[in-house]
Amino acid sequence: MQQKKIITFGEIMLRLATPGYLRFSQAEELNATFGGGEANVAVSLANYGMNAEFVTRLPLNDIAKACVCDLHKHGVKTDHIIYGGERMGIYFLETGAVSRASKVIYDRAHSAISEIKPGMIDWDDVLKNADWFHWTGITPAISQGAADVCLEAIQAANRLGITVSCDLNYRKNLWKYGKSASEIMPRLVAGCDIILGNEEDAEKVFGIRPENFDVTTGKVDATRFESVCVQLMKLFPRAKKAIITLRGSINANHNTWGGVLYDGTRFYQSKRYDITHIVDRVGGGDSFMGGLIYGLLTYKNDNQKALDFAVAASCLKHTIYGDYNLVTTEEVENLMQGDGSGRVSR
Repeated sequence: MQQKKIITFGEIMLRLATPGYLRFSQAEELNATFGGGEANVAVSLANYGMNAEFVTRLPLNDIAKACVCDLHKHGVKTDHIIYGGERMGIYFLETGAVSRASKVIYDRAHSAISEIKPGMIDWDDVLKNADWFHWTGITPAISQGAADVCLEAIQAANRLGITVSCDLNYRKNLWKYGKSASEIMPRLVAGCDIILGNEEDAEKVFGIRPENFDVTTGKVDATRFESVCVQLMKLFPRAKKAIITLRGSINANHNTWGGVLYDGTRFYQSKRYDITHIVDRVGGGDSFMGGLIYGLLTYKNDNQKALDFAVAASCLKHTIYGDYNLVTTEEVENLMQGDGSGRVSR
């Protein structure tokens, strides 16, 4: 069977994280890795044996070369990355513990991709023979140019009959170029077949919210989100599925995790995982999206199994350091079948 080809587009950054649970003021060194929403999705899909390609704009320097090598190491193709600009974006991470929340500080102003312009990428060439195109709400938040190029890609994918997915991924600290998410996102999301969000995204971007919901209780009533999915699909008639990830945040190390999917007719719920010792939750939503794309492409007409795969994959991601979800389909399927014992595999 021919591999499915998935294209993702966005910014990848240098991630500089304090070791362990050290605060920025304590750390004398920082751990350097790479990560970014759409790149994280591509890594997940490559791990699952799919033909995944990541598209971005990078500067011509040794840090960017190291980043591309890192993507290659994980099986992600980079044939259509374009080069220019002066720098990669950076984000600094301080991992929280118990009642102390994690902190992220962005240093991505004037990054190579923030200065991208329409016409720089030949999307008809990039998307040739592709089955799927994925983007997130982080990309149009970077700059007007990034938003315009993202729209170019979505329109090209629509024209070519390629499935388009988005993760709404609202980041209030990124929308700084004079436009709000509610001004920019509707036109982009209108071209999407699959819409993913978390318990807050639909409210922050489109004003759609579940009633009487409080994430901090750790208890999330999945049925409250059916109305959110219905409203999203009514607002965006092209959409065939709306999916919400459900995180109950008991503390920085202990979350509950699950998801729901609505296909316009039926409302699906996943099992709930109790993640008691989180190693790294950054990239959790991206690992869900990677699992969902794999599931929808692999388990044809089985929305429940696709949702269950996505939730199990992202549950495992919480045990892995870094942005990337470095798990196999076998590991995810074992967890789906109830093997969460963590026994040594010999």
